[in-house]
Amino acid sequence: MSENKQDEQKEERKPSTFTIVGSILSGAFGVQSSRNRERDFKHGRLRNYIITAIIFVGLFIVGVVTVVQVVLKQAG
Repeated sequence: MSENKQDEQKEERKPSTFTIVGSILSGAFGVQSSRNRERDFKHGRLRNYIITAIIFVGLFIVGVVTVVQVVLKQAG
């Protein structure tokens, strides 16, 4: 099979969990490529991205709160 056909078949598959997490992280930091964004919109399910984004935001908030609490305890 030619390399071009392999790329097309690879993009036609549904994104894996790892790919979804990578897309969410890339989007959160503003470095998502146009190619990946198009793949997400064409082959991904919105529900999967929303759930993953909510989990990411929750973990991010918990992380920030934890860091602030540690810094405040260290400051006295």
